[in-house]
Amino acid sequence: MTTPPLLEVRGLDVEFTTPDGGTLHAVRDVSFTLRRGETLAVVGESGSGKSTTALALLRMLPGTGRISGGTVRLDGEDLATAGEDRLRAVRGARIGMVFQDPMTALNPVLTVGRHLDEVLRAHGGTDKRARRARAVELLRLVGIPDPERRLDDHPHQFSGGQRQRVLIAMALAGEPDVLLADEPTTALDATVQDQILTLLGELTRTTGTALVLITHNMGVVARSCARVLVLYGGTVVEDGPTAEVLTRPRHPYTAGLLAAVPRLSAPSGTRLTGIPGTPPDLSLPLTGCAFAARCALAEDRCHTAAPPLADAGGTVRAACFPAAERAARAALAGPDEDTEPPAAPPAPARIDRPAPGRVVLTAESLSKTYGSRRRRFTALDGVSLTLAAGETLGIVGESGSGKSTLARVLAHAHPADGGRILLDGRDVTRPGRAELHAVRRRVQMVFQDPYASLNPRMTVGEIVAEPLRAFAIGAPGERADRVAELLRLVGLDPAAADRHPRSFSGGQRQRIGIARALAPEPDVLICDEPVSALDVSVQAQIVGLLTDLQRDLGLALVFIAHDLAVVRQVSHRIAVMHDGRIVETGGADELCEHPRDPYTRALLAAAPEPVPVRRVPEAVSA
Repeated sequence: MTTPPLLEVRGLDVEFTTPDGGTLHAVRDVSFTLRRGETLAVVGESGSGKSTTALALLRMLPGTGRISGGTVRLDGEDLATAGEDRLRAVRGARIGMVFQDPMTALNPVLTVGRHLDEVLRAHGGTDKRARRARAVELLRLVGIPDPERRLDDHPHQFSGGQRQRVLIAMALAGEPDVLLADEPTTALDATVQDQILTLLGELTRTTGTALVLITHNMGVVARSCARVLVLYGGTVVEDGPTAEVLTRPRHPYTAGLLAAVPRLSAPSGTRLTGIPGTPPDLSLPLTGCAFAARCALAEDRCHTAAPPLADAGGTVRAACFPAAERAARAALAGPDEDTEPPAAPPAPARIDRPAPGRVVLTAESLSKTYGSRRRRFTALDGVSLTLAAGETLGIVGESGSGKSTLARVLAHAHPADGGRILLDGRDVTRPGRAELHAVRRRVQMVFQDPYASLNPRMTVGEIVAEPLRAFAIGAPGERADRVAELLRLVGLDPAAADRHPRSFSGGQRQRIGIARALAPEPDVLICDEPVSALDVSVQAQIVGLLTDLQRDLGLALVFIAHDLAVVRQVSHRIAVMHDGRIVETGGADELCEHPRDPYTRALLAAAPEPVPVRRVPEAVSA
């Protein structure tokens, strides 16, 4: 006999009022249950309604957002209609939340101890000494070393993974029954990600806390959750046990997400398969299946009638007419019926990559230190590498290993303290002003955050044309044609030149950043975590775009990422960095299949794969 649901969501609808007075239907008829100790993953692309659903559970919707229908029952009490005083008692104490970005969720002027003290005071802690002791206990619980001393440190003195642990400690301060974790491992290194997921798993097992994990990383889902809820266009398109959904997806959208996931077991040169098209406009009426416009299996009825969430075989439900009918036929025919789902992802294709050419870029014994005389930090310690035309060199390592510093030194954004940089055999380590201008034209960067790297006040045309003006490329009257050509090259409509960055999705903004980097026709493109903040389907599109551009233009690429599966598939060679040094380098396949350095082996072991091979927590039974 199982316990009754701890959290029961039925028919949840969320709406926002748009600036023009219209209505955006962000969440439509979402239902699920959660029992004590159960782990539920909520997956889908950006805009699918994942974070909105989580915020609606706590009635913390931003702006004009409101719950327009349905119930959210916690132990039978409907939070959708509860008063504000009651909600304040529930938030933190019964339902805790871990937000995605620890740097924006933590106040940089307050110590970590002050953060925890505020939470504990809000939950009734009156004794200051007892609150500090509890804060130390919470930091120890989430694995922060030397917690007594670290209480007095500020957020910037912690690593990314440690800051995420602090957020988890704050969420656990009220001893909640339900923990909502919104992308808690996005942009974290594989080893830190593994530590955070292990911590969350231990908490659900030891405390009985139910976990709702919002993520776009299918490897994280396989590693951490017993059940999965797939959202698309604000609606549930598939739900069921993780093992069944990930191994035999019933809905074409789920299959598309899985096809886009990079796999560490796939060899170098495997092309990731993105989902064609774009998500639906949620401000418009939905007359049929939300995914019909992007679905290769769509029938006429899919465009006119919304399929219900129905049994699709096993214990999985899917909102798909063909999946439901196939399951019904299988149930009538018995075990001999072919039960392969119609949504099975296609076999991955290989990329036709010509052999690398001449050596374009060489680094010899590069060193770089930061800080004062009293406290020096060595970011680069004798780093050497070569890069050929048409070659991709992947660089991996944990945060603080020196990856981004190396990128900035190679791009001459930061000067090297020692060593040499050669461009086509010529020493450009410390170029004069005129030579620096020429070097920067030949070595361009694509940055990690497509939101922060584009000037919001400039149009897309002005952003892409900026390098043309800076390097005096072409006459002013010719630059508009070049901008249009560059936008076409990265898969954008030239008409987009008159719009501002805010009008574009994250993947489209990254395409704009790539177009800007390509404007001066560089020989070397340095990509610093260019896909870490993107959904898997968009990530597949951007990785494919970079690979095609390299093949067509002969670019030399430095591809920095923490996702080893992406790095393997896009790279010819991989260099592994640790403590400012390259500890291992080699061909992408050889290094991933036969790593020699213990650090490389640890990185590979921590990388999550979208295959549910480990046991994840089930609901607590009575």
